[in-house]
Amino acid sequence: MKIYLASGNLNKKREVQELFPEHTVVIPKDEGIEFDPEETGTTFYENSLIKAKALWEIVHCPVLADDSGICVDALDGAPGIYSSRYAGPGFMKGKPDGSKTPQEDQNKFIIQQTNEAISNGFKGGRKAHYTCAMVLYMGPDRLFVCQETMEGEIIPDIAEARGSGGFGYDPLFFLPEQGKTAAELTADEKNAISHRGKASRLMKKIAGDLL
Repeated sequence: MKIYLASGNLNKKREVQELFPEHTVVIPKDEGIEFDPEETGTTFYENSLIKAKALWEIVHCPVLADDSGICVDALDGAPGIYSSRYAGPGFMKGKPDGSKTPQEDQNKFIIQQTNEAISNGFKGGRKAHYTCAMVLYMGPDRLFVCQETMEGEIIPDIAEARGSGGFGYDPLFFLPEQGKTAAELTADEKNAISHRGKASRLMKKIAGDLL
């Protein structure tokens, strides 16, 4: 079955295709579809639903959407839903002009902010988690939702960032049980424990024969 993924992120497409190998995963630009909905939700689930519904209204075929991000305890769960737009302490929800901050700078900012919060008395350590809210949208009255996390912690220094796999904040997201950053995991290792991998497996159980 062909599943439309409500995203323009090629890395996300790759991961979702690995998680749903029995289906053909396509993103809007694969078929020349202009797709850039305004994500006005206040939660991962709301933004995922916004994207899924917007693409379904164009293609009228099954749409899979997810909204995901990194949530740092020392930053009260930030950057959270603003993870892709995050631009440091002055622009926690992104820059006013909408310009994207390079990932390398985002990584440095998040480590610096975590370190500052700890030096200023935060007692919860360096804990963080990724969240993924996934929606399978079959129509206005037929949809399935699940949400999962991957627990870890933020490394203390950008010099300790490791790994070339994954994407986003993975090189600074350390997994104590594995002794590796998320970016050091193989695709199979990551999919077995990641927020997106767990959400995908739940979605298959929830949606049953539809997937």
